[in-house]
Amino acid sequence: MDSILMAINPVALQLGPISVRWYGVIIASGIIIAYFVGQKEMVKRGFGEDLLTDLLIWAVPISIICARIYYVSFEWPYYSSHPGEIIQIWHGGIAIHGAIIGALITALIFSKKRGISFWKLVDILAPSLIIGQIVGRWGNFMNQEAYGGVVDRSFLENLHLPNWLIEQMNVNGFYHHPTFLYESSWNFVGLIILLLLRKANLRRGELFLTYIMWYSFGRFFIEHMRTDSLLIGNLRIAQIVSLIGLVVGAILIIYRRLTIKPPVRYKDQ
Repeated sequence: MDSILMAINPVALQLGPISVRWYGVIIASGIIIAYFVGQKEMVKRGFGEDLLTDLLIWAVPISIICARIYYVSFEWPYYSSHPGEIIQIWHGGIAIHGAIIGALITALIFSKKRGISFWKLVDILAPSLIIGQIVGRWGNFMNQEAYGGVVDRSFLENLHLPNWLIEQMNVNGFYHHPTFLYESSWNFVGLIILLLLRKANLRRGELFLTYIMWYSFGRFFIEHMRTDSLLIGNLRIAQIVSLIGLVVGAILIIYRRLTIKPPVRYKDQ
């Protein structure tokens, strides 16, 4: 059994010349799970049943494109010499920060076109966003990417990880920090917090901003362990973006509390 588990095939299904990779299957699964969670809350909060579908028709492809553009932009020396690989997202290489930016731009334009509150919309969908990230990181696991520095096997065993996961962290004969797992676990805790904060009935916008700040805080420290960070000089781009997310999130919460009176809350129609 161990010999089978030690070599997880990144291809889930081969249909003639077409390879269906686990990476794509897992990303799609994350989107589907996030959709059903978001759809239930959208209807509960008074939105029409088709609204989320209408949004996702635009948001999903735009987010994937933005995620790829973001990644390729910071790895342009390589992709400029290998232009045929730019569209090969099934090999990995999509940046979650790019996806979030794409999703937010789409949601902002969509909410203005439909005459609905942007902040109400993103508050409702914040748990769905983090669900997509929780699941999506396992696509990195299947591709053996987004891992950290070298560690001893005993370190991974002391984390009480199953053997199949430990062996997937064996890349070219060296074991690595499963930073994909750290981030997925951090986001899972964040999901629980967001679901609890729904009941607290925060001011409108604060649930989404909490998501931004929670993810940014965890990503800043996890990124420091990764070996595949996008860089500007010696600076890790994800850490810079995370710091911006933390600061902007805090400023917006304070600003909105000082300027929006009477407060509009999450459960308000």
